[in-house]
Formats: sequence, C-alpha cells, structure tokens
Amino acid sequence: MALEVVLGIDIGGTFTKIGLVDRSGSIHFEDEISTRGYETIEEFIKALHKHVMQSLEQLESSFLLLGIGVGAPNGNYYEGTIENAPNLAWKGRIEFVKLMEGQFHLPILVTNDANAAALGEMLFGDAGDLKNFVMITLGTGLGSGLVVNGDIIYGHDGFAGELGHVLVYDHGRQCGCGKRGCLEAYVSATGIKRTVYELMAEENIESDFRKIPFSKLKPKMITALAESGDPIAIKAFERTGYLLGRALADTVAHISPSRIFIFGGLAKAGKWIIDPTKKSMEEHLLPIYRNKIDIVPSALLKKNIAVLGAAALIWKRLDKKSGNV
Repeated sequence: MALEVVLGIDIGGTFTKIGLVDRSGSIHFEDEISTRGYETIEEFIKALHKHVMQSLEQLESSFLLLGIGVGAPNGNYYEGTIENAPNLAWKGRIEFVKLMEGQFHLPILVTNDANAAALGEMLFGDAGDLKNFVMITLGTGLGSGLVVNGDIIYGHDGFAGELGHVLVYDHGRQCGCGKRGCLEAYVSATGIKRTVYELMAEENIESDFRKIPFSKLKPKMITALAESGDPIAIKAFERTGYLLGRALADTVAHISPSRIFIFGGLAKAGKWIIDPTKKSMEEHLLPIYRNKIDIVPSALLKKNIAVLGAAALIWKRLDKKSGNV
C-alpha cells in the first residue's frame, strides 16, 4: 500500500529544497535544485516538475502524493502568488499556484517561509499544544510567523507579521527592503555582522574579529568567539538581543503569545542570543505580561524545518477537512 505523503518545497534565492513528508513529520526523501539560471518562472517550474517526477520514479518505496506546500519569500497564502520577492530573479506579481497546478495537477498552497516554519513547529515540533505563539526566523533576514487561536495571522492581504520591517531607529541602517532603520538591518545574520564592525570602530580593544574580512564572517564564528570570551562578540549579541527583545515586547502587547520560538542560523547561538533577548523583552513588557513568556529555540532547529513547514501547509488543510483539528 502506498504511503501518503506531501511534497514540501522551500524556495530560496540560491537553492530550492524539496522533501517528501508523511503525517508524522518523517522526511522520506530530500533533495535540492538551483533556483538560479532560469530566465522565467515558467522555465523554473518546468525544471522543478521534471526533477520531482524523475526522483519519485527512482524511489524504491511507493508513495501517494496528496499535495504540495511551498514556502517562498513574499508568498501570499490568500492569492497563491509570490510578489516582489527581493532575492528572486523573477520580479513583480507571479501567479505561482496557478503555474504550479498547471504542471503538477495537485492541490498546492504557498506562504512565506516564516509562516511555514510556524506551521512546522505546530505540527511536528513543540507547539502542538499551543494556540498562541510566535516563530522568529533569524537567517539572512528576519521573518516572523504569528499564531493566534491556533491559526496563522495572514491579515487582510496575506502579508501580516513582517516584524523584520518594523522601525527601530529613525534614519538608521539601510535595509534590503529599501527602508532605513528596520529591525532586520540589526537583528539577522547580516545585521549582527554589521554590528560587529561598528563595535570595532567604536571600541579600541583587542579582538580576533580584526583579522576577519566582512565577507568571510559567519554567525557561527561570532558564537565561537563569544564562547572564548571575545568582548566584541559578547557586546554584539547584547546589542542584537536588546533590539530583538524590545521589538518582541511590542509583539507580546499585540497578541499575548505563550511562547516565542526562534529558528535559523543565528538561533544556533543559543544562550548568547536568547538570554539578552529575554532580558530586554522583560524590561520592556507591561507588568501584566512579565515572567509569562518563554523564548526557546525551535525543536526543529537541527531538522529541515523549511521543508517540514512547507509540507505542514497541506497537512493542516487536510486535517481541517477531516475534522482532526
């Protein structure tokens, strides 16, 4: 008997990851193809379809594919579109779901990567018993998925929850979105790198960072130097956590979550990012909210949450139809 699975697809600026996911969250097949090198979105989708079909034919086990969930930058759940994604080659409004359905002839849903991560945590991680929580993704940028009463908040147009683009400083750093002073410009893998080099300009103290070019610096290197006691690394995490905690205090006032999960490369810093974030959030919270909300790493931090979250889009829809939610 064929095992029922969903195809999870995560579209990134460089690579697109795919995986077959069953209802328990087990991934039975994983692969990736390049996102780049296709002049049109139609060419990319045709190549993706060909790759998926060839991969399914080569698998020894028998699978029944129920649908496809897609996490993509600026993915719009309501409209089935990808709109003006800054790190994709195809600009404007892309009728993504329609184009995918034309190739795959299966139910297809799309949302942004942070919302997908929140769904993945809900179905396959530590948020299964939670109705109100926040997922923060800390990668090249900062994404957020907001869950209230068991459902993702999409807003009237499908784009709610862009915490990375709230203003933290007037006339601040240039953000990738074109604005200045966005949270993402400070709290992200790129943001903390910028903070490291600002601190080196401000502080006349010894640091191993002075030997590392900006282009070579990775978040895990900042964590390693913090572990070794480097003062610049420690201050960089303190500044980053302060700003993230302050922004999360505002989010708490809006939706009152019971837990906040963080995921992504910067989240792997563990206590170095979580402790100053928690401290700052508590300092900025209204007293009625204090000491009620945990900030924890995602349970899926070491798993392919991008693929699991994308697949969760379809599994959650199927659960609703069957009355299992």
